[in-house]
Amino acid sequence: MQVPDTIEIRRLAVTSWIGVPADERSAPQTLFVTLRLRPSQGFIGLADQITNTVDYHAVALEVEALATAKPRHLIETLALEIADHLLKNHPLSHIAVSIEKHILPNTECVAVHLERGR
Repeated sequence: MQVPDTIEIRRLAVTSWIGVPADERSAPQTLFVTLRLRPSQGFIGLADQITNTVDYHAVALEVEALATAKPRHLIETLALEIADHLLKNHPLSHIAVSIEKHILPNTECVAVHLERGR
């Protein structure tokens, strides 16, 4: 089975005011976002030109801006917003978003994962 061409941004650190209790949202937290982006046309035909692919620097900046844009209760909500935004604004056929939050004692992290396509 052939693996689809994928761009991965691994553990992008973003700041967000997030959490269910108000006191948790009172201070910014660092979240780690991993994105697996499947460009609509794959890597064939890119001609070594950034304009023919997904600009992962732009994607990272957009994710950082979304994370800081407003307070949220759930990391699930942020994951959905990231997926929707990137699918609408970049030539992607599929996206996977994972977000890690370091909040519970005696755990490495709590993480959510979603996948969307068009």
